[in-house]
Amino acid sequence: MKNVAIFGSTGSIGESTLNVIRENKELFNVVTLVAGKNIKKLIEQIEEFKPKNVYIIDKENSEKLKELYKDINVFYGEEGMEEISKLIDYDISISALVGIAGLKPTYNMIKNGKTVALANKEVLVAGGELIMKTAKENGAKLLTVDSEHSAIMQCLNGEENNPIDKILLTASGGPFFDKEITDDITVEQALNHPTWSMGPKVTIDSSTMMNKGFEIIEAKWLFDVEPEQIEVVVHRKSLVHSMVQFKDGTIMANIGPKSMQIPIAYALNYPNRLQNNIEKLDLFEVVDLKFEKPDLNKFKCLKLAYEAIKWGHSYQVVLNAANEVLVDSFLNKKIKYTMIPNGIEKIMKMYELRKLETVDEILNFDKEVREKTRELIANKM
Repeated sequence: MKNVAIFGSTGSIGESTLNVIRENKELFNVVTLVAGKNIKKLIEQIEEFKPKNVYIIDKENSEKLKELYKDINVFYGEEGMEEISKLIDYDISISALVGIAGLKPTYNMIKNGKTVALANKEVLVAGGELIMKTAKENGAKLLTVDSEHSAIMQCLNGEENNPIDKILLTASGGPFFDKEITDDITVEQALNHPTWSMGPKVTIDSSTMMNKGFEIIEAKWLFDVEPEQIEVVVHRKSLVHSMVQFKDGTIMANIGPKSMQIPIAYALNYPNRLQNNIEKLDLFEVVDLKFEKPDLNKFKCLKLAYEAIKWGHSYQVVLNAANEVLVDSFLNKKIKYTMIPNGIEKIMKMYELRKLETVDEILNFDKEVREKTRELIANKM
C-alpha cells in the first residue's frame, strides 16, 4: 500500500486524486492533506480519509482543527507549510498548490528524495532549472499529472533508446480560438471553457493559451528537449492528449476520455495502469481528429513563452509572476482582457537576465516582479 500526501487537496486536482484513491482503497492510504482556506471541505476529507497530518493556511482554522482532532498533526501558516513539506512519511505526493506557492514545498519534497507528481505548472516554469538539478542530485522521481505531459510520459515509456524528433503538445484552443480577441471580452466569456472544467486562474490561462506556454516550458524541463522540438497543435475535441514524433517518422499518440483521473491514477500507480469507472472512449463515435496551428500573433502568450525560454531562466519567472498578477486583476475586473499579454510583454522587456540559484532568490525576484506589475496596473500601464 502506498502512502500519499496531497498538497492542494480541496482543489479540483486534489478532489480528483481523492476520487482515484476512493476507488482503490486497498492500494492507497492518505497520510497528508494540505488545503488553503476551505475548512469545510477539508473537514469532510479528514472524516473520510483519516490522515495523520493536515494543513490549513490560517491560525484560527488550525485551532478549530486541533480541537476537533486531537490525534492529528495540524500545521498552518508559512512556517507550517515549511514543516509539513519536509515530512517523509509518504511514498508519493501530489503537488497541486496553485501558483508560485507550490515552488518551495515541491523543492523541499524533492530535496528529500521523494516521488512527486506535479500538477502545478508554476513549479517548473519559475524553478525548472533548480528543480530538475535538485531532483537529479537527490534521486527524486518527478512525475506529472498534467493531461498533456502525462500523455507524453506515457508515449515515451519504454522508448528510452529512441530519439525524439518533436513533442506535439495538444491544446483545446480555449473559448477564443475561432473568435476575435478584443478589449470587450468579459470575465464570464473567458471562463466559459469549451471542454475542461478547471479553476478560474487556469481557465483564463487556457483562454489566452498561456497555459500552453507554461506547458512548453514544463516539457522542456521534464523531457530534456529544445524549445524548437516542442510544437503546439490545436485539437478542439481534447481527445488526443498529446503526441511524440520520433526520428523515424513514427507519431505515437495518447488518446482517451476527457478525465483528469486517468493521468492522476497513472502517476499514483506508475508505471502500471488502474481500472476505473470512467466511460471509455468509443472510436466509432469520433467523427474526426482535426489538428490546427495556433496563430502566435493572436495568442501572444505562446510567443512570449518561447521567448522566455530563449532569453533565459529569470524571464520565465517574470512571465509567470506578471501573468499571475494580471490574470487576478482581470478576474477582479480591474483591467481589460488584452492587457494580460500586452502587460506581460511590457514587463518582460523591462528586465535583464538575472542569475537565480536558490529558491529564495527565485521567490524574492518573483515578489519584485509582482510589485512592479501591480505598479503598472495602478498607473494604467
